[in-house]
Amino acid sequence: MTNVTDLRNIVLLGHGGAGKTSLAESMLHKCGAINRLGSVIDKNTVSDFDDEEKSRGNSIHSALMYVNHADKLINIIDTPGYPDFLGGALQSIPAAETAVIVISASAGIEINTRKMFAAATAAGLARIIVINKIDAENAELAELIGQIQECFGVQCRCANLPKADKSGVIDCFANNVGESPVMDVASANMELLERVVEADDALMEKYLGGETITADSLAACFTKALVAGTIVPIVFTNAHKEIGIIELLSLVAKCAPSPVDARPAKLKKPDGTTLAIKPDPNGPLAGMVIRVGFDPRSSMRYSAVRIYSGSLNSATHLMVDDAKKAIRVGHPLRMQGNEGKEIESAGPGELVTLAKLDELKLGCFIHDGKLEGAIERPSIPKPMYSLALEPASRNDESKLGAALEKLGEEDPCFKVTHDAQTKEMVMSGLGDLHLRVMLAKMEHRYKVSVITHPPKIPYRETITGKGDGHYRHKKQSGGAGQFGEVYLRVEPAPRDSDPSLVFGWDIFGGSIPGQYEPAILKGINDVMACGVVAGFPMQDVKVSVYDGKYHPVDSKEVAFRIAGKNAFIDALQKSKPSLLEPIVNLEITIPADNMGDITGDMASRRGRVTGQDMLPGNMVVVKAQVPLSEVAQYNSQLKSVTGGQGSYEMELSHYETTPPNIQQQVIAQYAKNRQQVSEE
Repeated sequence: MTNVTDLRNIVLLGHGGAGKTSLAESMLHKCGAINRLGSVIDKNTVSDFDDEEKSRGNSIHSALMYVNHADKLINIIDTPGYPDFLGGALQSIPAAETAVIVISASAGIEINTRKMFAAATAAGLARIIVINKIDAENAELAELIGQIQECFGVQCRCANLPKADKSGVIDCFANNVGESPVMDVASANMELLERVVEADDALMEKYLGGETITADSLAACFTKALVAGTIVPIVFTNAHKEIGIIELLSLVAKCAPSPVDARPAKLKKPDGTTLAIKPDPNGPLAGMVIRVGFDPRSSMRYSAVRIYSGSLNSATHLMVDDAKKAIRVGHPLRMQGNEGKEIESAGPGELVTLAKLDELKLGCFIHDGKLEGAIERPSIPKPMYSLALEPASRNDESKLGAALEKLGEEDPCFKVTHDAQTKEMVMSGLGDLHLRVMLAKMEHRYKVSVITHPPKIPYRETITGKGDGHYRHKKQSGGAGQFGEVYLRVEPAPRDSDPSLVFGWDIFGGSIPGQYEPAILKGINDVMACGVVAGFPMQDVKVSVYDGKYHPVDSKEVAFRIAGKNAFIDALQKSKPSLLEPIVNLEITIPADNMGDITGDMASRRGRVTGQDMLPGNMVVVKAQVPLSEVAQYNSQLKSVTGGQGSYEMELSHYETTPPNIQQQVIAQYAKNRQQVSEE
């Protein structure tokens, strides 16, 4: 078990292509954890070990690694950077005390840079900004520093600066002289010290009084300033040439907070109160599952766990969430990519991996029975990009469910649902790339092939007028007959009524015995489920059964169910039935320069812009309401308009009447599909 004060947990965050994986590889190589420096191009890095990651050249899942430097055990979590794989990065944030935000010197601040910085800030992590690829030809480092300070705040200050030839970096914490093409070293030193001493009133007084401040005092204060957020150091690296790597590791080892120094994790208890969890090795066991994966060769399940309190070993009896039965953990592992090393025990602050435990799901709270609740963690974006799927063959059908279940357990932003309305199996993710990767995994890892197509839009049907309906069901076939006659009236109910059908039994004088009321209601609900216009469920309908006839011998429930169904259809056809389309609330985050393009695009999609909010870094949030049919595949369009800098969130708002031209298209497609089915 590692002493908790000697632990440093860092999570590498940022946009795809910034060089997080290469940075992690250089850290491992510089510390002697690996003998040969791998590269993404050569497909031999420690963290990108999945076949899909190798073939695509980018991270898809988070990966755990570790190095020893300056007598500290530094756990490193490499996370995916593209927005389509945001879930894995967000899930990793609670496992670390320090977020290392990696920015490409050539690409600058990108969409996921902003998202990850905001998520790390909201989680209370200390933050370090790494400007990587400093040798890029188009890198404007001085300009980039200004953009960082504008976007993330003036607390972002240079802790080192690149040398003129970019062959190394100059430590601005220890030096107040030197030359750099980015800015004056003396100025950087002064700005850095002023931000650091702000975190300690006594040190601030000494600094303002001109007293000499020892290096140890500054280092201790640096940690305090990092935790408080008064300083966000900026450092420079070139991961491919291993420049600035040791300096980054030394900053982490010396100044980044240990689990003891950082803000404690919060446990939300069942009564709604929160409890700060102290990193005490002798305290109650508390931890959270931050990653679930399956070995591509053996299909063995691995669950990565961050321990916040207590200790864990092979004999530990583990409780999961509110389960009453304990499980044995087996041998805990410390992972170096996909290679595990057995360890005897693990304590607070450590990241361990447990094998073959199906009970462990992403986000699960693990404990020894002395605590209950859930660890607070970042909210996960709702997957809104969807495809309907069906197995390509009967052989694939039997394997599809298991494959989808495993993929969903690995990725918190991948969901599969069975749409009761459209009768489709629908998989949803964060974008086109996300779902294409999932389809590739199904085919390559699980040998399952599927056919996909855009999911049907879940329209609804309703009525806009009143109408009376009547139907007599009479059947005589030599034996017992069937008889039922129903008169009813329909009219619109208020929009979005709950329940969607307002049913009234207004029979007087016993023209229909009450025992047949449930049968008539079943017949009406048969129609409510599939409508009369285009096969969609109905809503906002008020129906009153007011008359009818029955026969003492031939009347049966089945007769009144048929009579009720057809009387209802008769009334609906007279009451101006129409289609309702789903309207969604859309929040689109884009560069301010694209605002005109997006608002114009929303208008062309029958959308209504309802507001806008300005964000730091020349970004804006456009709020709109728009029909779902117009934005069901909006992801690729937004990327095209904004050059990949835009993102959006979407949720269902309400239903509105579909315009006549759209309604006719939907009805025509429904009629065509019915004809094809009947011909088959």
